[in-house]
Amino acid sequence: MENWEFDFEWLQVRHFVKDSLGQENLPNLNSILLMIGVQESGIVKVDYTKEEKQDLMHVAVCSLLPENYEYEGRDQDGWPHFKLIHRIEKKGVQNQEQLLKERVIQYFKNYLN
Repeated sequence: MENWEFDFEWLQVRHFVKDSLGQENLPNLNSILLMIGVQESGIVKVDYTKEEKQDLMHVAVCSLLPENYEYEGRDQDGWPHFKLIHRIEKKGVQNQEQLLKERVIQYFKNYLN
């Protein structure tokens, strides 16, 4: 995928999320990961603690990278748990962020089709 295509598709996802949630501003990657974490975990609350938000973003990352994480089941509180099976090969924060954005784009393509 060329850079302009990636940028366009990432912007489409951000607009979709913004419009779906009725927000004024475009969400960043962390906000979108949080939303995916809620969707994938099924744990919906009005307010989340900081730790719960981190856990939800972790659920999103694990769900977006199934070749790296294996689903192990849920704990007594209903939270999904994953086991790392392969380290992420992308080095550096920017490369890992790019990978996550690509996976988010694919997630929404699958979700919308």
